[in-house]
Amino acid sequence: MTDETRGTQITAVGNEMSASFLAAKKRSDATEAEIEANPGKFTMLTGDRPTGRLHLGHYFGTIRERVAMQNKGVHTNIIIADYQVITDRDTTEHIQDNVLNLVLDYLAAGIDPKKTMIYTHSAVPAENQLMLPFLSLVTEAELHRNPTVKAEMEASGHALTGLLLTYPVHQACDILFCKGNVVPVGKDQLPHIELTRTIARRFNERYAKKNPVFPEPAAILSDAPEIPGLDGQKMSKSRGNSIVLSATAEETAKLIKKSRTDSERTITFDPVNRPEVSALLTTASLATGRAPEDIAAEIGDAGAGALKMYVIDSVNGFLAPHRERRAELAKDMDYVRDVLEDGNRRANAIAEATLDEVRCAMGMNY
Repeated sequence: MTDETRGTQITAVGNEMSASFLAAKKRSDATEAEIEANPGKFTMLTGDRPTGRLHLGHYFGTIRERVAMQNKGVHTNIIIADYQVITDRDTTEHIQDNVLNLVLDYLAAGIDPKKTMIYTHSAVPAENQLMLPFLSLVTEAELHRNPTVKAEMEASGHALTGLLLTYPVHQACDILFCKGNVVPVGKDQLPHIELTRTIARRFNERYAKKNPVFPEPAAILSDAPEIPGLDGQKMSKSRGNSIVLSATAEETAKLIKKSRTDSERTITFDPVNRPEVSALLTTASLATGRAPEDIAAEIGDAGAGALKMYVIDSVNGFLAPHRERRAELAKDMDYVRDVLEDGNRRANAIAEATLDEVRCAMGMNY
């Protein structure tokens, strides 16, 4: 292949991705307008892997939006994706503790279990059984093309397992078992939603032309900014640069005090040239609702010490109500387990009904 041919192919792929994003953005905007007008028409699926505690990045990136959607009247569902832990990890140590702590944070953040179904992968066999027909609807090439799978494999340092390769199909099971038609995602997750739409369309075309079984879900593109960790890189459990929602005020203060800044005394917001200082300003901005530039101007020449104290006070003030509700909920872990058990029961009923529809459409209802 010549350099010219390779360049032409790269340009073609780039144009295709750009067109795909523009189409998804247009669909997202139209869907958001419909949600405002008629929220009860929509079923939303979101979730988290129980690989550790939730942090501020999760709160501002997804949890706040889940609560808002729930309160608007959208049928909201949250999956705790415990099977996806083993896509790139060799152990399930601490998984039970991680799962229960996720539920605690959801409830403390305002998720109402009467309105929102919270469930786990491993407790809903019928949902996982959808993997078999769904896998027959995608090609190996389509699975290998998914950029998120490649990125996660490289980040984990693990070999590409069968589960990691096919986890976008597993996500399609998550979304479609409950007939989910909206999924809030960032731009990097769009390929997963496109694959889910493809699976739904192919199933309906192959087995259910007259009476389609599955909707083609729309991505709601999140406008939440990428939230930096205390080191200026993306906030992440694995990097140890995050402020977890369950941390005490003292633990939070200690972590922020240890964060790196730079030698310049005057505080300015400059994410490119001063990533660590700007990360602290962004954190304070999210916690207070103020612009980071305004906070920087207020601190001025008082230096990094004053900035860190401002961030500590802002974050601890913001998280105080969450921590108070969480501590109260943690006094009754039986209730927390009951919430999960009830969500699993409801999810099983929905999954079994959907699987029956799939079997009937495929002529496998013997």
